[in-house]
Amino acid sequence: MNKRHESTSSSDTQQVTLRGPADLADALPYLLGFHPTDSVVMVGLHGGLGRFGERLRHGIPRSEKEWGPAADQLAECLISGGGRRGGRPDAIVLFLCQDPVTGETARQVMERLRPFAQLLRTACGSLDVPVLEALCISNGRYWSYCCPDGRCCPKGGDPLALPGTTVMAAAATYAGIQVRGSLRELEQRLVPWSGAHEPEQLRALDEVGAAMVTRILDTDGRSQVASETLDLARGLLERVGDTPVPPAAGVADFRDDGLISHDEAAAVILGLQDRETRDRAARWMEGPEAHAALRLWRALARRCVGPYVEHSAAPLALAAWVSWSTGDEPGARVALDLALRADPDYTFARLLHQACNEGVDPEKLRRCLREEEEEARKSAAGAAAMPPDATAPRRASRVGTGAPAGPSAAARSRRAPGRTRPVTPANPGSVRARRRERLPRGQQGDRDGTSG
Repeated sequence: MNKRHESTSSSDTQQVTLRGPADLADALPYLLGFHPTDSVVMVGLHGGLGRFGERLRHGIPRSEKEWGPAADQLAECLISGGGRRGGRPDAIVLFLCQDPVTGETARQVMERLRPFAQLLRTACGSLDVPVLEALCISNGRYWSYCCPDGRCCPKGGDPLALPGTTVMAAAATYAGIQVRGSLRELEQRLVPWSGAHEPEQLRALDEVGAAMVTRILDTDGRSQVASETLDLARGLLERVGDTPVPPAAGVADFRDDGLISHDEAAAVILGLQDRETRDRAARWMEGPEAHAALRLWRALARRCVGPYVEHSAAPLALAAWVSWSTGDEPGARVALDLALRADPDYTFARLLHQACNEGVDPEKLRRCLREEEEEARKSAAGAAAMPPDATAPRRASRVGTGAPAGPSAAARSRRAPGRTRPVTPANPGSVRARRRERLPRGQQGDRDGTSG
């Protein structure tokens, strides 16, 4: 195996020196905050000591035909992105993480992914940034693709260190860094239901959506739906926040699911497809209500069953925003990946993803949302102080400024000028046929995301 000294620091005063592939493999979960599964991870190194910098995770493409383009894109993203954040990496450490499928061994996984590793090394090299180490991690073992002497590497790979027994584990514990399980486990808290309750939730989405369409086609009804959506979401947030959280994640999610009825979930999910309604809900980002909001957005994402999976982009993006705003960047990235997988064109998720990648301070966005909230309060107070005959014209002039809570509004609000589609009735069952229109089933037509 190659033996090198790589160092990382969790603060200005604490440094951990990693010596060789074994330490690198052990450090990976602490760098990301979770154990990556089915992932390629690239980490930039800076300076003579190899200080860890920017990192990027992406799902391993299933088709080998996609490996070449993916390698070029990932190398460009990490290297150019590192330059935008203030420093082009001097070198890169590469990880390919994938467990065997039925009938496959971990070594076979390593050999199968070897061409992808080589493509990634070549893509980085073409940008004048070498890959110092490339590891394959599979089924609790690791192999080096860069070892110059294969005779020193066991054919079955080297075992990973036992959890909690390494210098990196001790340093992470001291620094308060937690590994929150595997990527698959984190995603499971956000993916739509499947099982006995799925048909009931699907029925509620269909029925609530059908009733909502007639209202959002009316000018006054559009604003009313937006207001009702926020009122209902606020009530659910308070209900969730007043309920103690069990320590086990699965139990906590099960309890949260039981606090929200199918019809309530459907109404808020469909209402959040409106850009302005979603943006107002994003103001629940600080203090005690932030944790309750995160639980609510997770629960709603799990309710986007069947053909409504694309509607999960809104609650997932909100969950990502709250996570990022409260300092949980790994959780934010997982939610953003799923949001972009559900709808690659969802602007809010794409902007959040870019902001995370470029190291933007979330306080800037929090400040904007606070200012909007204050302006809304002042406007509401001013309107309440006016006599009825004075407020009526003002209200009339603002009719329609709040987009409808139905899916068609979300489709329009997410598109740049010139890409807006006219809203026209469609035949029943067109949800599947017109995926980009956020409309209830039967009324109107209706990214593995990269993180780094």
